[in-house]
Amino acid sequence: MIEYSIYMMGNPIKPEEPQKAYAKNQVREIWDLNKFCKHIASHNAGYSRGMVKAILSDMCDCIVEQLLNGNKIKLGEFGVFSISINCEGAESLEKFTEENIKSVNIKFNPGVDFENLVDKAEFKLVASRAGQAALLKAEKANESTVDLEAAKKKPTKDEGDGGNKPSGDGGDTPNPGGDNTSGGGNTSGGGSNPDGEDVGM
Repeated sequence: MIEYSIYMMGNPIKPEEPQKAYAKNQVREIWDLNKFCKHIASHNAGYSRGMVKAILSDMCDCIVEQLLNGNKIKLGEFGVFSISINCEGAESLEKFTEENIKSVNIKFNPGVDFENLVDKAEFKLVASRAGQAALLKAEKANESTVDLEAAKKKPTKDEGDGGNKPSGDGGDTPNPGGDNTSGGGNTSGGGSNPDGEDVGM
């Protein structure tokens, strides 16, 4: 179940246009490698959590090794790993050297199992993290009203310093410039997101 909240946001590319309503997903938990491996092992695949962790760790090492060898890794329905190079331009071909190369980035193009999950997903509309926190605070103080506008301007523990502002975390977050399309495209690098997801622990 994907929980989401709705926010009014403007298009940063066309600020003169009126704001529109967009959905923003809320992250329920953040799973580390150990918890994810334990979950895989619980599917009765015949592998212990330690074995799963070792396989995943070795896979990561091997992917990096082969990417640095100039290879592209195609993992079936999982997706394709490749690299891209970021560099500073030189005045001429002769003046370009390896010193102009500033970073090597890993790109991930999802396979068919990860291309678009909307047909498999179930959604549930919930209050924003800021709204939930304000309601709880009001209940504890025995207050009968909640100032949601004021609450949204204040960062909550889960939302970080930006409150309901962009956190730049990427992922399937609303994109006013694309009229509610994913900001990240099909690469791990993501794109410019007007909003990050709320993290609920």
